[in-house]
Amino acid sequence: MAGQTENIIIDNVKMDEVGVKKEELAERKVERREKKGERDMSPQPAGSSSFHRSSSRPQLDLSGAAIQGNFEDRNPTILLPNQSDDISHLALDIGGSLIKLVYFSRHEDKSRLSHDKRKSSIRQRLGLSNGNRRSYPILGGRLHFVKFETSKINECLDFIKSKQLHRGMDSQGSPSESPPNENAIIKVTGGGAYKFADLFKERLGVNIDKEGEMDCLVAGSNFLLKAIRHEAFTHMEGQKEFVQIDHNDLYPYILVNIGSGVSMIKVDGDGKFERVSGTNVGGGTYWGLGKLLTKCRSFDELLELSQRGDNRAIDMLVGDIYGGLDYSKIGLSASTIASSFGKAITENKELEDYRPEDISLSLLRMISYNIGQISYLNALRFGIKRIFFGGFFIRGHAYTMDTISFAVHFWSKGDMQALFLRHEGFLGALGAFMSYEKHGLDGLMVHHLVERFPMGAPYVGGKIHGPPLGNLNEKISWMEKFVQKGTEILAPVPMILPATTGLGGFEVPLSKGESLRSDASALNIGVLHLEPTLEVFPLLADPKSYEPNTIDLSDLSELEYWLTVLSEHLPDLVDKAVASEGGTDDAKRRGDAFARAFSAHLARLMEEPAAYGKLGLANLLELREECLREFQFVDAYRSIKQRENEASLDVLPDLLLELDSMSEEARLLTLIEGVLAANIFDWGSRACVDLYHKGTIIEIYRMSRKKMQRPWRVDDFDRFKDRMLGSGDKKPHKHKRALLFVDNSGADIVLGMLPLARELLRRGTEVVLVANSLPALNDVTAAEIPDIVAEAAKGC
Repeated sequence: MAGQTENIIIDNVKMDEVGVKKEELAERKVERREKKGERDMSPQPAGSSSFHRSSSRPQLDLSGAAIQGNFEDRNPTILLPNQSDDISHLALDIGGSLIKLVYFSRHEDKSRLSHDKRKSSIRQRLGLSNGNRRSYPILGGRLHFVKFETSKINECLDFIKSKQLHRGMDSQGSPSESPPNENAIIKVTGGGAYKFADLFKERLGVNIDKEGEMDCLVAGSNFLLKAIRHEAFTHMEGQKEFVQIDHNDLYPYILVNIGSGVSMIKVDGDGKFERVSGTNVGGGTYWGLGKLLTKCRSFDELLELSQRGDNRAIDMLVGDIYGGLDYSKIGLSASTIASSFGKAITENKELEDYRPEDISLSLLRMISYNIGQISYLNALRFGIKRIFFGGFFIRGHAYTMDTISFAVHFWSKGDMQALFLRHEGFLGALGAFMSYEKHGLDGLMVHHLVERFPMGAPYVGGKIHGPPLGNLNEKISWMEKFVQKGTEILAPVPMILPATTGLGGFEVPLSKGESLRSDASALNIGVLHLEPTLEVFPLLADPKSYEPNTIDLSDLSELEYWLTVLSEHLPDLVDKAVASEGGTDDAKRRGDAFARAFSAHLARLMEEPAAYGKLGLANLLELREECLREFQFVDAYRSIKQRENEASLDVLPDLLLELDSMSEEARLLTLIEGVLAANIFDWGSRACVDLYHKGTIIEIYRMSRKKMQRPWRVDDFDRFKDRMLGSGDKKPHKHKRALLFVDNSGADIVLGMLPLARELLRRGTEVVLVANSLPALNDVTAAEIPDIVAEAAKGC
């Protein structure tokens, strides 16, 4: 547009010792301007929601109402001290074998409040005001997923009570200390909502509001597919591949819920669905027949048994009928199952003559294959290409998913896909959570949620290992007792390469026996961190396809390299973390627990790279930082960063004098060389750490700057120079604003980025310094920058 000034973005990236970019930032926190106009508060038409609202829901009680906080706020909080209401941060799905619990916790703790005060004081010091910035009613929080065995429901109730989840939230978003109101309600779905209603009233003093299972399944599925990055995945021949679903192209789809029986639901939108088919041959059939035929006492025991089975000992194959040959005329290979359990007809054997392992596998294949075929037929009936499978029958079991996937692929001739969900076990509980009128998840998109994986008894290997740990001391004790310290990282568990399968069945089952553990595909469920103010960077060319991870850890050799690097770096990191907390005995104990926990994470990922979903290097590094935070190491490199900042600030005036003595063109080149040179000061690089023993910061900086010989790997300097200084008859471009993405503390920001910021300021450009909100290695954080800039300003 004529006369409009241009924006410039200068991205300071992190480089490893071989000059390859290690991570890129995909999403940045930007403050959103409040949209003009008021939100539509008109009542919704009757019947617009598919959820049944409890007729016993209490009415609004305005007695004793008072404004909480500042009366001048545009939207002040109104406290209703006598209002009874839903316990809107907790919901459950109580099934016959498992209890799935979803609960929400807020971020408003003491550290958050002190951070907000710090931001406020910074804005005042810099003469900034909030202006017309939007105030978010949901300041963020965490969505937790926990499982219990239904037979141990009292453990579940104890957990709810210990975390006070059965109480309402106070004005700060924390569980209230006052006893629950006699009309307090918890949303529950599943058969247990009826069976255990009296127990919840007796133990917790709360009422249960029963939600429809199918409503909850669909609502939970829709939320996951729209809000969780890489929630869906395919599973063929032992290989898991994550799929990103475009939420604008989500509907329609078929949702197949495999519980005791099977329901097939056609989903056309939020609250728009229809049960179109089903079958009584499902998980209950497998468990019931398996129990009669093998004497197994549990569903998981039956699945474990199938891992060691060979269905060819019982199933009649095409090759058994045609003398070991294919029936090529109609496209059937010799390995195709002609009749499940068919050999039992022709062989003179009794039940005890067959191995329970073979019976379990044959039964599993028969049921899985038929569910896959019926699902395909229903998708074909409605012209739908995507089928999502969930329910307790699947449980992340590799061979079950393989068999269902093969059936859909075979019958559709590759035209349809069987997809599975990482959080599939929590669909019902999530849906019940969504049924609250103020669940707070409306409008959340992929970029608003970050999944992190805490360590603890309920999370290891995707299995249930007792009740969730209540506090840090319990977690540390559990680490000391059960988790081996310093797990050695050698090489990935051998995985069988994809092989050709026979039509209608596998030549040799790929997801069983020694090739893949029975629970190796059990996906760990993390904690969803809700960040409603997080936005996709607006100048990305294609935000939907942008992938922040430039290193693909699906390559096993790449994964092995990085896991080994992190494992070798662990002892040094623990020493720095302990030192950052004063080296106390408590810090040493927490440091030891962190080492055990992170080693267990690394070992889990080496064994099953997809255990935590689609993994990139940025995710792996964030996993380490989250693990540090979990054991209350807020900033392991705090003292190192402070020392380097001070050393760099001491030499900054001399550097600025040197730059000011240069010609305009020479100064611009030196500034960019300085940005590149200063970026090597990264404690994530072993080569960088070695440099610290060879000279002072300014000596290393100048030595590195001299080595920045052009052409660089990415070299747009000439274009940049022409835009900044002009060329020929072209005048310099006036840039309205520059965003400088800063990386490391010390020389990187002080000697690299601040001199560049100074040059841009001289040219009348507004400069925005963008940094991480949380510490990671020696990265500078947004909260630290104002003090650094204030110190630098004393000399300039």
